Amino acid sequence: MAATTREIHLKSRPVGLPAAENFELASVALKPPGEGEVLVRNLWMSVDPYMRGRMYDRPSYVPPFQIGEPLQGGAIGRVEQSGDANFKPGDLVESMNGWREAFVSVGAALTKLPNSGVPEQAYLGVLGMPGFTAYAGLARIGEPKPGDVVFVSGAAGAVGSTVCQIAKLRGCTVIGSAGSDEKVAWLKSIGVDEVINYKTCGNLLQAVQAAAPKGVDIYFDNVGGDHLEVALEVARPFARFIECGMISIYNDTEPKPGPRNMSYIVGKRIKMQGFIVIDFIDLRPQFIEEMTGWVKDGKVKFEETVENGIENAPKAFLNLFAGANTGKMLVKLG
Repeated sequence: MAATTREIHLKSRPVGLPAAENFELASVALKPPGEGEVLVRNLWMSVDPYMRGRMYDRPSYVPPFQIGEPLQGGAIGRVEQSGDANFKPGDLVESMNGWREAFVSVGAALTKLPNSGVPEQAYLGVLGMPGFTAYAGLARIGEPKPGDVVFVSGAAGAVGSTVCQIAKLRGCTVIGSAGSDEKVAWLKSIGVDEVINYKTCGNLLQAVQAAAPKGVDIYFDNVGGDHLEVALEVARPFARFIECGMISIYNDTEPKPGPRNMSYIVGKRIKMQGFIVIDFIDLRPQFIEEMTGWVKDGKVKFEETVENGIENAPKAFLNLFAGANTGKMLVKLG
């Protein structure tokens, strides 16, 4: 009997903030794997803010999701059947075939996970794309030096919390912003020097100035908007701005006015660079080796927010924009 899977399809393109009605749950029969193919049953899948951009029908660095088709994203699964000599039943593999319970794929599209002694789902977080984004962006654009002051927006997310910890390991002073007292407490528990609850601090600029009275050398931007404007205000000469994400504007239906103080880029000689993590793919072997050691030694810690079941994948995704996650947002499928 053919295997079956449930998967989440994009039902309609969101306008503004996505809603549950933009997604639909479908049941699909899977053909048996042929030569060179593998049947994988997913155990974990990732939802990430960048996926919002793929819901627009517009050119980008990755193709848009298609109406009536399953969405895509990082996933960890277990091989059930294999027509590829490189894989055997029971192997754990990473793929971009998330948003579904099972799938058939050519073996060349899968990455076998090493027996590293860390939890399998870590390869969707601190040892996966978010961790590599933090590592590569900070290293290549931020070029941190001992004594630098680093300001991280969205500091309690999967990328932000990893940036904070790497910066501490590099000898930096770290200031983070987050949106709840619980997130503030967690960030302090992992060594962040100063943490600001941007929802309750009153004046964000004054709060960052108090936390960094001599200014900021590196800004790692996950939020954009008022955080970017504040960072420009407190930047020291020759500061480096790492433009990773701007979640505050992802669901806007019309462009917002830009920061009012962009002229600081000239006078302060600020380096501001956006990036996509694949730009620095040459760093990946170094990242895997160093981050695996840090995680196993307890030098880098990670938090997860988990929803259970493929039917709750849209809920997990929508909760990203409500700030409901601490650390990596995951969906457990197995």
